[in-house]
Order: sequence, then structure tokens, then C-alpha cells
Amino acid sequence: MFFILSKVLFYLIMPIIWILGFFLYGLLTKNQKRGRVFLWLSLGLLLFFSNPFLINEAWLAWEYEPVPLKKINQYDAGILLTGFTSLEKSPHDRVYTNKGADRLLHTVMLYKTGHIDKVLVTGGSGALRKVYASEAEEVKKLLRLSGVPSADIILEDKSRNTYENARFTKKLLANHPELKRFIVITSAFHMRRSTACFSKAGIPHDVFPTDFNSTDRLFRIEGLIPAESALAGWHKLFHEISGYIIYKLMGYC
Repeated sequence: MFFILSKVLFYLIMPIIWILGFFLYGLLTKNQKRGRVFLWLSLGLLLFFSNPFLINEAWLAWEYEPVPLKKINQYDAGILLTGFTSLEKSPHDRVYTNKGADRLLHTVMLYKTGHIDKVLVTGGSGALRKVYASEAEEVKKLLRLSGVPSADIILEDKSRNTYENARFTKKLLANHPELKRFIVITSAFHMRRSTACFSKAGIPHDVFPTDFNSTDRLFRIEGLIPAESALAGWHKLFHEISGYIIYKLMGYC
């Protein structure tokens, strides 16, 4: 039930829903004075949430900062969280990835440079309907193509969310007492919730954020021009913040 409710809640908090709601109310209400207020309010919200500079500032405040490679220690395993493959595209003779594929690329980089000895991939599927494979299985295919041997890949393929990533990984590690030092690898915007969940599960670890939505702070005229990508960025950020708050309230992290 929690899994389904969390999906529904995401759509209810999207800024575009509120912008459209205020606009329609302002357009349809019989109170003209109140209608004008809501129309101006919807326009103001649209300009705010479509501003590239503001969403970049929000990302800079929320995301974990990059960790310089020279500060990375050596770990028994890198714990790679999935969420960057698509299981709803055919034909199924290849692996489809999205923007979050930096998680995979940086994991391979850490493995190739000797910072991690093994890769523990955690993730089943976040889809509401049945899919043909788990994300962990799909990611393993990409790791193998990248030169990581099967002997150095461990799969946890049942989890559906970050809470289960940590919980099921903890159970899996009971079968691998030789692994003691870990680094969690996931998107920078997702790291706050991830590290809290893994700490709650009792897995000591360092973090390696990747897949950044933010850029270095630059003051350019383009940053003041409304862009649909900024609106999409707020949707993504609100989703993650709400998820983090819910996890805290539920005691998941």
C-alpha cells in the first residue's frame, strides 16, 4: 500500500498541477476579483518554477557535492543503486538507460581504477506492473560488457525502493562476511535519502554521488529565460524531498 500511495502522492505535489489548478479556478470562478488573483498567481508560479537559475540553486542546496577521486579510499564493494534503466521498452535484446546512467559509468570507473573490489547491484523494479527482468539483472549485463567479471558482481534483485535497497542489501551481506568496507553509489539528488537508509540498516559506508542535476553557479542571461527543463527539475526535486520526508516519518531512514 505504501508503495502505491507514494507513487500517487508524487503526482499530487507536482508544481504543474498547482499551476493548472490555480489557472482553471481563476478562469472559471464567478468572483472576478478572486479570479484575477488566481490567474496572476498561476502566472507567477509558472515564471518561478520555469526559471533555470532558481532550480539550479535549489539543486546546489539539495544535492551532495562531488567527491574528488584523490579522496576516495579502497573498498571491498561499491553498492550501486539501480533506477537508471527502462524495463518498459522493447525489443528486449538490449539494455535501455536514462540520464542516471552516470551511476553505472562511475561505478565502472571506480572498479577499473582499483577503488572497489566488487560491485553489489541493488534493485528489482519500481514498476507497478510485472516486467520481464529486474533492473539489477539488466545492469549486470552492462557491467559485464564493461569488463567487470561475473565473479565480482553481486546482485540484490528484489527491492522496489530505497528502503528495500538498504534492507535487502543488509540481508544479502550476511552471506558475505568477507565484505566490510562499502561505498554507496547513486545520483547526487538521491544520496541524502540513500545514505540515511543504509545507515539505518546498519551498513557503515562512505558515499560517491554521481549523476548531478546541478551545474557550477554561473550568472548568465540564459539562466533568467523560462525553460521547461526547469519545471521538470522542480518536479524531480519535489518528488525526492517528499520521499525523504515520508521516509523520515515512517522511520525508514
